[in-house]
Amino acid sequence: MDKIMFIEIGMGIDLHGQNVTKAAVRAVQNAIHHNSMPGLRSVLPGGSLHNMKVNVRLAVPADKEKLDLETVRAELPYGQVTFEVTDGGMLTGTGVVLPEKDDVNDLAYVVIASVEVGY
Repeated sequence: MDKIMFIEIGMGIDLHGQNVTKAAVRAVQNAIHHNSMPGLRSVLPGGSLHNMKVNVRLAVPADKEKLDLETVRAELPYGQVTFEVTDGGMLTGTGVVLPEKDDVNDLAYVVIASVEVGY
């Protein structure tokens, strides 16, 4: 990416079920769902949202091999999306195990996302 226009940060949590993909989706949603970029097309090459570049950095606390990046990518409707996945985020106890919510333990998965947009 030659020019970064903005960076948004988000956090996502899966309280039950220990699903790292669900936490990552929520982190990306948290990062992008509170902004609007009405002037972005005017600065993108060719004026097309398809020329936008989006780099998503995910700090994941566990189960990186279970992270479904295509499911996370579906949250980003435009642009050429790339991912960087690093160790990070947090595992924290909830104090309760709910088998009906697919819990295997009392851990909540917290994922942090940084979404960079530019061209």
